[in-house]
Formats: sequence, structure tokens, C-alpha cells
Amino acid sequence: MKKILGTALLTLSIILLLNGCSNKPVHEQGAGGAEGAQGSAGATTSALSGRGGGYTAADLNNPSSPLYQRTIYFDYDSSDIRPQFLDVLRAHASYLSANPDVLVTLDGHTDERGTREYNLALGEQRADTVRRFLAAEGVPDRQIHTMSYGEERPADPGHSEAAWALNRRVELIY
Repeated sequence: MKKILGTALLTLSIILLLNGCSNKPVHEQGAGGAEGAQGSAGATTSALSGRGGGYTAADLNNPSSPLYQRTIYFDYDSSDIRPQFLDVLRAHASYLSANPDVLVTLDGHTDERGTREYNLALGEQRADTVRRFLAAEGVPDRQIHTMSYGEERPADPGHSEAAWALNRRVELIY
């Protein structure tokens, strides 16, 4: 019985790991604010490519460091990580892996559309997607906590696509 249970748990772990590692292509939104929600992702990606890791706590407050970018934005009704945020998340994974005493909370958020229950679940899915990505990059689970606020803590209280794009996010809180 123990052998069957152990095999089942191992199989489930492998499936979850492989599922968490797959990155589906994400379609960019057209006109309407998704580009504005990117923030400085393009700048941080180029900053990362010439750096090679070795981040310190000071990098969290350095605007030229990828660690300064601590908000990951999502498309409408999606928990897929956008490609432009992959290098930013890799930088955070590198920092967390090199600093095992540092903890991060991943706060999942949504825009106001949808029911409260649906948005809490979607915020949780977004935070969990980022958690799985960081874990796949080598960050131990004990360093990561997830939380969902759904639509309850909007970054922008407006009722437009531009506001909604800013509210569909996961924030990395150190």
C-alpha cells in the first residue's frame, strides 16, 4: 500500500512540475492599455541579459535592476505569464535562490469584471502560476507564499480597459 501511494505521489508531482513548466504562448491585446501595463519590462529584460545574476537586496530599489520590477501583468481572463515578464521572474528566482532567508509573497489581483468568487479564484491562479514558475527555476516552496485579493485592491479604480489592464497583476512583495 505504501509503495502504491508513494508511486502515485511521485507521478502526481512529476505531472504538476511538467504542467507548471509549460508556458503557453500568450496573445497580446490590441489597443487598450496592455502596452501601458507593461511598465519597464522591455528595459528590465535588456538589463538582465548583460548582468548574469548575482543580485543583492540593493537591487530591489535600483530602477536599472530587473528586481525593481515587482509587478507582473496578465491578459484578460488569463493566468498565463506574458513572455516579456519571463526574464524579470528569472531574475527574482535567481535572487531568491541565492538568498534562502528571503521570503516573497505573491499577491494575485484581477480587474472588476466577473463575480467576487471567480475573481478570487483567478487571482489565486495567477499567483500560483508565478509560484510554479519560481519553483521551476529553483526557488524552494518555503520561500514563497501566495495570496489572492481578486478585485478588492485595484491599482487603478477606473472603469476602462487601461485601468483594468493595470489591475490584472501579481505583485511580488518582499
